[in-house]
Amino acid sequence: MPDHNQLIAAHRMQLLREQINLHNHRYYTLDSPAISDEGYDALMRELLQLEQQYPALITADSPSQRVGAKPAAQFGEVKHRQPMQSLDNVFSPTELLEFHRRVSERLNTDPVEYVAEPKLDGLAISLVYTQGVLAYGATRGDGMSGEDVSGNLRTIRVIPLKLLGTHVPEVVEVRGEVYISKADFALLNVHQQQRGEKQFVNPRNAAAGSLRQLDPQITATRLLSFCCYGIGFYLGAALPPDQGQVMLQLKQWGLPISPQLKILPDILACQYYFKEMEAKRSSLPYEIDGVVFKVNRLVDQQTLGSTSRAPRWAIAAKFAAEQATTQVLEIQVQVGRTGALTPVARLKPVFVGGVTVSNATLHNEAEVKRKDVRVGDTVVVQRAGDVIPEIVAVITALRPESVPVGVGEFRMPDTCPICHSPVVREADKVVVRCSGGLYCPAQRKQAILHFASRKAMDIQGLGEKLVDQLVERGLVSSVDQLYHLKAADLISLERMGEKSALKLLKQIERSKTTLLARFIYALGIPEVGETTSESLANHYASIENVSRATSVELQQIRDIGPVVAKHIEDFFRQPQNQVIIGAFIKVGIQWSPGQAPVETAGVFSGKTVVITGSLSHYSRDEAKAVLQAAGAKVSSSVSRKTDFLIAGLEPGGSKLEQAREFQITILDEQQFLAWLGEGGKPALTSIS
Repeated sequence: MPDHNQLIAAHRMQLLREQINLHNHRYYTLDSPAISDEGYDALMRELLQLEQQYPALITADSPSQRVGAKPAAQFGEVKHRQPMQSLDNVFSPTELLEFHRRVSERLNTDPVEYVAEPKLDGLAISLVYTQGVLAYGATRGDGMSGEDVSGNLRTIRVIPLKLLGTHVPEVVEVRGEVYISKADFALLNVHQQQRGEKQFVNPRNAAAGSLRQLDPQITATRLLSFCCYGIGFYLGAALPPDQGQVMLQLKQWGLPISPQLKILPDILACQYYFKEMEAKRSSLPYEIDGVVFKVNRLVDQQTLGSTSRAPRWAIAAKFAAEQATTQVLEIQVQVGRTGALTPVARLKPVFVGGVTVSNATLHNEAEVKRKDVRVGDTVVVQRAGDVIPEIVAVITALRPESVPVGVGEFRMPDTCPICHSPVVREADKVVVRCSGGLYCPAQRKQAILHFASRKAMDIQGLGEKLVDQLVERGLVSSVDQLYHLKAADLISLERMGEKSALKLLKQIERSKTTLLARFIYALGIPEVGETTSESLANHYASIENVSRATSVELQQIRDIGPVVAKHIEDFFRQPQNQVIIGAFIKVGIQWSPGQAPVETAGVFSGKTVVITGSLSHYSRDEAKAVLQAAGAKVSSSVSRKTDFLIAGLEPGGSKLEQAREFQITILDEQQFLAWLGEGGKPALTSIS
C-alpha cells in the first residue's frame, strides 16, 4: 500500500500533467499561451523531479515521455481496424461538378452540404486513443496496415498525449496529416547545411523522412506538425450527426484541425472555396496541393459507401500543376516490368513544384509525335497532379536551327533496347511491347513473380522481396533457373534460415506437377489469362501443339480473337522462349495429358456466369473450374451479357443489384448444385 508521501506525490504529478498538457495545447495548437516560458519550465522541472523520485508513477500521457523512447531497431506493423482509404482526385471544375452529380443522384437530393478543407501535402497517419490516452500511432502504409511510429509521433507537440475533457470515447482512432511548415522546412535545411548533411527537396519528403527516423530524439528536432481530418474506428458514445461537428469535437478534445475548414451549403460554394484556397496557396504557412470536399451528413456518407480504394462521399480537387521551362537533352526508351516500352525525356534539371525534375514521361510514340518533342527542344514541364513530371508543350520558336521542323522526329525502336527481342506493335493500341517476356532482364522480376503466383505455378513463399534478392545477386537470371536453386543459395539471403530455405525448395519441387492450363498461364503471354489458358489446354492438349499453332488456327478457339492470337503466335516464335520452355520440361515440369472439350448440352454450356458470395461445397476457384468444365465462361463482373448470377452466402450487393436491373437469372447454391447434377434446368425460385 502506497505511503502518505507517495499519495501526495501522485496527486501533485497528475495535476502537473494536466496543467502542462493544457499549456501545450494553448501554445502549440491555439497559439494562445497563458503562461510565460519560465513558468512553463518551472512546472516541467517539478514534474521531472517527482518522476525521478517516484518512477513507478510515470504514466504514458506524461509530457516527459515525448522524447523518452530508445531508438527502434525497426518499425513494427500495425493493422488498421478500418482501412485507411485513398481519395479519388479531380483536376477541373467540370470533374468536380461530375462528382457532385453522382453524389446528388445517389442521395436523390440537391443541394448537398459539404465540409471543405485544404489538402495538406504531408503524410497520412492514424492515432489510437484508449480511455483518452494515446496508445499508439501508425503510418497509412498500404491502407490495411502501416508502420508503428508511436515514439516519433509522441515528439510532435501538437499531438495531445491525453485528450482534453471528461466525455471521451472508450477507443477512438484519429486520422490526420503529419507535415512541416514552410518556415520550419527552411530552418531544417539551414541546420542540415550547417551539419554538412543532405538537404531535403520539399516539405513532404522532410516530414516523411523525419517520421521514419529510428531515433525519436532525431524526429524531435525536425519541428513536425499535425492536423487531423477525421475519425476512423470509434467505440463509445454516439458520434455527432455530421462531419463538421465531428471536427469540432476533435478540436474540443485538444486535437488540431484546419483553421480554413468550412461547412458549405452547396456545390457552388465549393467552387468559390476552391478558387479562394488556390489564390491563398502561396501565402499559407504550409504546402497544400488542393482542397478536400466531404459530404457533411454522416448518414449520407454511409449511404454513398466506398469503392475498394476510396470513399464515394469525398473528393480531392487538385490545383493546377506548377510549371517550368527547360531543355530536352535526350529521348530514351525504358522497358517496364510488363514489357511495355515508354519514351522518357532526359531534361536539363529544373525545379518544379518543390522538386528537382530531370526526367519526364512521354507516354508513347503517338504522344511524342503529337507534341513534336525533339532533342534540343525547349519545353514546358509540369508535375501532373503535383506528382508525375510531364512535358506540356514545346516552345517551337526556341527550337535550334539544327533541328528544323520535320527533321529528327522520334520513332520507337523495332527491337527491345534491353534484350533486342522484336517489339510487338498492336494495331488498335498505342502500347509497344517487348516480346522477350521470359528472358528480358527488364521483365525478369515480374516474370518470376507471375510464374510463381497462386493461379500459376503456386510456389508459396516466393514473394517480391525474395525475388528481388534472387535477381540482384545473380542467382536467377531466367525463370527456369528457379528449379536449379540449392539450399546454400537461399540460406545466404536476408531473413532466410535453413528451415525457410528447405520449405521453399519443397514448394518449388511440388510445383513441377501441375496442370497444362496453369503452365500456359504462368508463361505470362500478353493478354492470355486463366480462361484463355484453359481453352488452349483443352483444345491442344500439349504445349508442343500450342507452340505450333498459327494465328489463324488459334482464332478458331472460342474467345480468342486476332490480337490475342497474334500475341500467342509471337511468343512461341521467339527462339529464346522455346529454349526456356524446353528447360522447364528438362527439369521435370509435367502435367496430366489434356483432351479436347467434350460438347455438352448442359444448361451452362456457352453461357456467361458470375459468382458472388461464398459457397459451402466449393471454393471460388473450384466452382469456376466446375463451370468451365461444363462449358461456361466465368466472368468477374455483371453485365448485360451475363446469363446467370450464382449467389452464395453474403453476396455482393452491387452484383445482385445489377443482376436484378438487367433481369439476369439468379441462382442460390442449392439451385446451382441441382443444375450441375441434372445437367438441365431445374424449377427456379430465384433470389429476389
